[in-house]
Amino acid sequence: MKEQRLHTPDGVRDIYNSECQKKLALQDKLHQTLSQYGYQDIQTPTIEFFNIFSQEIGTTPSKDLYKFFDKEGNTLVLRPDFTPSIARSAAKYYMDDILPVKLCYMGNTFVNSSDYQLKLKETTQCGAELIGDSSSFADAEILSMVVDSLRACGLEDFKITVGHSLFLPSLLQAANANENIQSEIEDYLANKNFFGVEEVVDKMQMDSKIRSLFALLGNYDLSIDELKQAMKSAKDYDNIYRSLSELDALFEQLKMYGIEKYVSCELGIVSGLHYYTGVIFSGYTFGTGEAIVNGGRYDKLLSYFGKNAPAIGYAINVDQLMAAVSRQKIDIPIPLQGLLLIYSEANRANAIQKAISLRKSGQVVELIQYQPDITKEEYQNYCTNKRMAKMEFMLDQKGDGCNE
Repeated sequence: MKEQRLHTPDGVRDIYNSECQKKLALQDKLHQTLSQYGYQDIQTPTIEFFNIFSQEIGTTPSKDLYKFFDKEGNTLVLRPDFTPSIARSAAKYYMDDILPVKLCYMGNTFVNSSDYQLKLKETTQCGAELIGDSSSFADAEILSMVVDSLRACGLEDFKITVGHSLFLPSLLQAANANENIQSEIEDYLANKNFFGVEEVVDKMQMDSKIRSLFALLGNYDLSIDELKQAMKSAKDYDNIYRSLSELDALFEQLKMYGIEKYVSCELGIVSGLHYYTGVIFSGYTFGTGEAIVNGGRYDKLLSYFGKNAPAIGYAINVDQLMAAVSRQKIDIPIPLQGLLLIYSEANRANAIQKAISLRKSGQVVELIQYQPDITKEEYQNYCTNKRMAKMEFMLDQKGDGCNE
């Protein structure tokens, strides 16, 4: 037990000093972007009933949830994902709204995954959900917000890859792939093993047009011309054609926002969240091995909670974003502010009154009683580490001080 007193469990960690300040600064930038688009804050409980994240909904697998019981015997979980929680809230509080509902959030999620070591099990997410709009314009607005959010944090070299949740299942169905083949291809795509996909597809019997569509799964950046050509090949397959045409409409909308250079089309995207019904996307940049943002359209999820409404949303992994910003050596400015007021015991009352007066005017003031065995240099280092703007001593009997 002694060894556990100063340590955290696997997958969680303390964030403190300048790292914590920088993370909060990043969160402020992300939140400001969401506010500029007119999204309103919502806070959902960290603890939810188990059925909010059930297999039926298609969210995080049960084995990866932190589960426990309340005193009534109900199974509770720490939320692994914000979207089902917000879908529940929207169905409860916005049931009769006929205009789009735009919500945003910031908070921690918990996934008890052991896929590989060093992966955080508690992460901070910042995201947004647009409920009640099924148009490609809504998809484009969400992607524009993602791009603006990442740029607000100093990133410029990143890519949002966009696909469609309907494309691969419909393609596999058109090729009459059995469950084993479907699972094998999905695993290969999840691991970006396109050679493995080719080997499996080569052994299958299928129409030449379907085979040509399979060949697109390994393309990281499908051009608009290639997308339109794929639509011609898919015209006899309704669901495949629908997925491609929705992507085509989206990219037309993206031109209006002027963010095409940040967005690419990748038909081989596979998501672990099975409630997606349309456009899906992930964002990547240098300095992190995982996606910094994930999102997509989920037009059927709210019906599980009693509200029939289309929706699309995304979540930025703030911890992964922090890692990327740090490794790319992007400065996160934290302004110096406040006064460090160091007083002698005889001047405690004067120092307190001065601090009260300054705080009333909106200033930050930290009080510390002077200790003669601590040097002025050590006080200055403390002031610098706390990012205080200035330091002042109140040591003489009159209560007068000197600025440093």
